[in-house]
Amino acid sequence: MTKDHDEVRDLLAAWAFGALEPADEKKVPLHLAECEDCAAEAERLRETVRLLDGPQGPQGPQGPQGPQARPAAETLPLALRSRRATARVAAHAAPYAAAVAGLKALLPEAAGRWSTPVVHDWDVHATLAHLLAADEPLADRLGIDTRVRPPLDIDADTPWEDAWNRRTADVIAHEYGRTPEETVADWAAQADALLATPEAHDPELAAHAVTLMGMRLPVAEHFLVRAFETWVHTDDIGRAVGLSVPPPPEAHLWQLVRLAVRILGLSLGPTAPPVLFAVTGGDEWVLGSEDEPVRAELTLNPVDFCLLVGGRYAPDEVPRGTNGDEGAVRNVLERAASLAWL
Repeated sequence: MTKDHDEVRDLLAAWAFGALEPADEKKVPLHLAECEDCAAEAERLRETVRLLDGPQGPQGPQGPQGPQARPAAETLPLALRSRRATARVAAHAAPYAAAVAGLKALLPEAAGRWSTPVVHDWDVHATLAHLLAADEPLADRLGIDTRVRPPLDIDADTPWEDAWNRRTADVIAHEYGRTPEETVADWAAQADALLATPEAHDPELAAHAVTLMGMRLPVAEHFLVRAFETWVHTDDIGRAVGLSVPPPPEAHLWQLVRLAVRILGLSLGPTAPPVLFAVTGGDEWVLGSEDEPVRAELTLNPVDFCLLVGGRYAPDEVPRGTNGDEGAVRNVLERAASLAWL
């Protein structure tokens, strides 16, 4: 039962989005009939998907600059009701499939407002071009043809940050010579191609590690990175055009949180002052040295933590609960914010 329980819990997000593999379609309902905990979690996830597909209720967590940073609370009922079903993919790719579906639902609401400033010095059109470029390294590694020609021609020993900045600037410049609708079509086609790869459907194929954007991770986790960035930029665009974008479904959000915590722990290394880090509603981790007593405690909301790692909060602005050595806490917050390249 424990093995089945763990397996089914990992499948609940895909179940809620109708993205189960055929082999799992009988397993999940049978387990839900016997397990009250999983049934309750499944019901919460299904309700989240229902809300995503229908009229939105009150606005969710505040944006990184407080309530004044998000325009008057409009919602996305028409767009989200017409959102296409997410692709049938494995659990590791389900967050990306959902994020792509969410952005596809939002973009019709941005029509005619492509020049609206969004983030950095990008408008809506440039933000879509940025995502087209950002998906490109994983697409290229999985054998998908580059959508923007010519592809990046840069020395192999160029630091990845420099290579990435040059490529995204080149793609944005290229896309400004095309219509926003053409950019949207190419972004959507590339995203759909990623979700059609064998690696999006087979966890074993997605288990091999590759280095992209300076990070050596399993392909499965690179799909989570793509989900993370797609959601953050969807939220950017939503706020820019005055629409409230919901956070990822709970199970997907926790997949992003766990990945971000692991990357943050690796970035801090084994000698940083140890901090007990908790994400509300989830687990706790000791970040930093394991050879000395914990110096401080830090608690963040899961959405706020993801926005911090995504560069949408400054370290001194993110809402948090703390106790103990403020210097140790500040070290964790600053390191988390430094991970952002979005």
